[in-house]
Amino acid sequence: MRIGRRALKQVCIDEESVYRSRLQNEILQNGISFKLIDLFAGAGGLTLGFTKNFGHSFKSVWANDFDKFSVDTYNRNFDDRCRLGDIVDLLNDPDTPIPKADVVIGGPPCQGFSLLNKNREGDLRKQLWRPFLEVVKRAKAQIFVMENVPQLLGSSEHNEILEAAKDLGFNLAWGKLCAADYGVPQTRWRAFIIGCRFADPKVVFPPRKTHYNPNNGKPLFASNGRGYVSFPECWRNVRDVIEDLPTPVGTEIRDEPPPLDIHFGRNPTDVSVMRYKAIPKEGMNRFDLQRRAPKLTPGCWIRKKSGGTDLFGRLWWDKPAFTIRTEFFKPEKGRYLHPAEHRPITHREAARFQTFPDSFRFVGPKTEIAKQIGNAVPPMLAARVADCVYALLLGNSG
Repeated sequence: MRIGRRALKQVCIDEESVYRSRLQNEILQNGISFKLIDLFAGAGGLTLGFTKNFGHSFKSVWANDFDKFSVDTYNRNFDDRCRLGDIVDLLNDPDTPIPKADVVIGGPPCQGFSLLNKNREGDLRKQLWRPFLEVVKRAKAQIFVMENVPQLLGSSEHNEILEAAKDLGFNLAWGKLCAADYGVPQTRWRAFIIGCRFADPKVVFPPRKTHYNPNNGKPLFASNGRGYVSFPECWRNVRDVIEDLPTPVGTEIRDEPPPLDIHFGRNPTDVSVMRYKAIPKEGMNRFDLQRRAPKLTPGCWIRKKSGGTDLFGRLWWDKPAFTIRTEFFKPEKGRYLHPAEHRPITHREAARFQTFPDSFRFVGPKTEIAKQIGNAVPPMLAARVADCVYALLLGNSG
């Protein structure tokens, strides 16, 4: 019997989904649950990617962050597992028990490595990977996942981390991942370092890409070639995730069920609105504003003739969003204008670009929620890294 291409594609997709489903059922039936600690947890984007919401059976047993609103958000969504406080102070306190865990995950604050930080030399925040590894040691974790900005890789701190982890008995793998390659509607790049005591993590990391850039052509049967799953999907775009949302109402958090609770606007000045309207087409930016409406263009932009092509830029409907940062509601900070409406994106739209489900509840004032959204690891990207950890643990447990 001949099988058509569409049917063959479905067979391959079903094979992968059935395999994952069988593993999940076996784990649930046998009561297997891997214990998880999340450090520098923020709102919990990494934790979310490791939970049943994204296809895994990891259970958070402890988490930490120094920001109160982030801790409140984490605890609202993950059963009060997050402890407020500076991790160094907590580790120095003999009354702070670190529970045993299979895996420690986290992203030590990355501003020390970020290209946006002009004072990177001597920034003590670079050294927060040390308490991270101390928790790994105390928890007797078999695997750790450290996330950071791509600039970490190849730095002197990267080499120090590798040496310290090797001294603790870990085999290591690392690399940069583009979130769009894993179903996140955003071209955000993140670095990951994975350590495993009992196996070489290079066997499973980096995870196979589930989505492809349509500008590069569609990879077919690529699981043995360019690092894709069989029949990957096209990158998800802006239209895929926000087109269903209505025009935002008001300027404050609303007493409405999701997704409308954090789908609100701003109070732009008349000049700002005129600037929005002067660049009405998708993809336009500050250079188009200067060309079309020089009198509305700030002098600093006119004097800066190069760089910053995404400042005051509009998104494209049929492309992924650009990196969502903590001030996504300010279009002068990046490409954050809605593709069609004359406004910056809302908190709900930014959360969707980060792949937070609408059911995830954020806590705090709107500026604090924006920080939580922008600082988070996209849960869908975290889930694909969790696949690698999951495979290692399942193999080790038989």
